[in-house]
Amino acid sequence: MRIGIAGIAGRVGRLLVQEVGLAGAELSGGTVRPGSTVRSPDPDVFVFKDLAALAAQSDVVIDFTHFDTVAVHADTLSGSGTSWILGTTGLSPQTQASVERAARHIPIVQAANFSPGVALVLDLARRMTLALPAEVYDAEILEMHHRQKVDAPSGTALALGHVVAGARGVRLDDMRESGRDGHAGPRGPGAIGFAALRGGQIVGEHTLIFTSGSEQLALTHRAFDRAVFAAGAVRAALWAEGRSPGLYGMEDVLGLR
Repeated sequence: MRIGIAGIAGRVGRLLVQEVGLAGAELSGGTVRPGSTVRSPDPDVFVFKDLAALAAQSDVVIDFTHFDTVAVHADTLSGSGTSWILGTTGLSPQTQASVERAARHIPIVQAANFSPGVALVLDLARRMTLALPAEVYDAEILEMHHRQKVDAPSGTALALGHVVAGARGVRLDDMRESGRDGHAGPRGPGAIGFAALRGGQIVGEHTLIFTSGSEQLALTHRAFDRAVFAAGAVRAALWAEGRSPGLYGMEDVLGLR
């Protein structure tokens, strides 16, 4: 399998180069941000002029670039026949719609977090939500990341929120509470609360908390090394080979769905 990496000079892109080698796959090359003076971490790796050129020489492209590029990448890859492993978060509804349109033509594995542990946490979160009635158990989601992270709540925190909302049969946008400050009033019935912390160089911590009047349950995942995201993305790339067009997630890669 030939794997290409969009944003090969980025923090995750450099880890992906290592993981592709460890998986025994062929690294076809990568792209860098237009105008960037930073090149590939390996001088022997070819840097293509754009994503279309990279896709033409790849069976799958792994993409952890900026959310502003995703709609363009969706259009480019949908006509290429190249599978797409998408880990970029913070997408607008319009951009997400472009990903879903592309999935009619190519296999796409999209995840807010490619850690296998997070995929299992999401599965457990669904089971816990189904067992704990919303009128008894309040759901709160706490996340903490490094100080450079620009979006909040994190994509993984929102994924947890969507799981809880889906299991309760409601829309997250209708039940979401975040950024409580001042006289915010009492907690809304059935609300799904979010709190985002930033500091240091924390890779990622997420906790889903269910609290009733008599007990509390907490489900926590902590990432210590970004290599877990890169390894999961390469695992997804290998899984995507030969798949029919469609939008998949890590739960499909791990056989949880």
